[in-house]
Amino acid sequence: MRLLPVSWRSLTSVALLAAALLLNSGCAGPPVLERQVLAYDEVAKRLDEKLLLLNVARVARGDTIHFTSTSSIAATFDWTTTIGATSRLKSGSQANFLDLNLGASASENPTFSIVPVSGDAFTQRVVTPFGDEAFEFLVYQGGRINQVMRLMASGIEVQTAGGGFVRFIENNPLRTREYEEFRRIAMHLQWLNDNRNLFVRALVFEETLIADFKSVPRAEDVTNGFDKGLRWRQKPDGNYELTRLKAGRVVVSNFDPMSLTDQERFELNERIQKNPREFVYLDIRPGKPGGDFPIQGAIKLRSMFQVLAFLALGIQISKEFDVAQDPRTGSTDKSPTATLQIIVTDNAPDDSLPSVYYAGRYYSVNDARWDRTSFLLLNILFQTTVGDIEGVGIPVTISK
Repeated sequence: MRLLPVSWRSLTSVALLAAALLLNSGCAGPPVLERQVLAYDEVAKRLDEKLLLLNVARVARGDTIHFTSTSSIAATFDWTTTIGATSRLKSGSQANFLDLNLGASASENPTFSIVPVSGDAFTQRVVTPFGDEAFEFLVYQGGRINQVMRLMASGIEVQTAGGGFVRFIENNPLRTREYEEFRRIAMHLQWLNDNRNLFVRALVFEETLIADFKSVPRAEDVTNGFDKGLRWRQKPDGNYELTRLKAGRVVVSNFDPMSLTDQERFELNERIQKNPREFVYLDIRPGKPGGDFPIQGAIKLRSMFQVLAFLALGIQISKEFDVAQDPRTGSTDKSPTATLQIIVTDNAPDDSLPSVYYAGRYYSVNDARWDRTSFLLLNILFQTTVGDIEGVGIPVTISK
């Protein structure tokens, strides 16, 4: 508390000081809010990373997996500024003095809602293999097909032209010859992709809904059909047919599927549909780029649990090893030994690395671009597995 003699000059100073304090408190709010929002976002990101590594560590030790999700973070921010001024007469000198009180305070009240992710729906998503659309999405978004295959694929099923089973090439280091063959195929596909000679896309074709409509369709039916992708077409005999464009199954090939006729794409899709959704059709044909290393079959995808188990077993039990590319494959970047190298240490790793402490050891992602990218792909796959967390567990709310 300060005692100031009252004068117009003093009052002016007090007014300026009060205005400055109010202005300063108003300017302080937005930067603090910005810092806190970014801090909460960073915390949520780190939690996801730690949960993934924690479950890899659990599987590596033979423990059960479990996930918890932060469903919401609600924080209330309060900035207050107080100013008080009173006038009193000091005895003896008869001088009038002003008592000035200035103050400012800030408070933050966060509330966190966490959800143990469990229940039949989530369990089914964890143990159900990924669909071919997830594979296409990662490759289409720029993921290296070699890297995506090593993470997502349990192997390659070699098939006949009609789709019959021939043999299975497992992506498992414990099956040395099959693992080497899988790796060579993956590197060959990466080489084709690097040279823009590989196509990874869903088949698109016209599906016939009405083959022979003897009347003339109404104008409103034609107009409304455009918004739904429906097309009316008059046939040579004067009757009409109704069709729509349909996206079918995903193919990986060394030729453009759009070079096929619409009927050929339809027939190919019908043949592919004999396989479950977790099979990605693979067709590297002779006479096309890279066709001197032909293969026809399907890439069989893992579930989220199988991906975690593959990474966990790779820490100690079934370590991956270097594989030389096939002589028929052109020049391409060398594929690292491990799909995702998890480092286990007694000491804490660098803070910049995703890591978690479990059972007396530190588990962290190897500090290399390949491993960081693999971990990013793993995180994306986990997010697609979790999906909507509403109703999959009982939320726990924590207030600070």
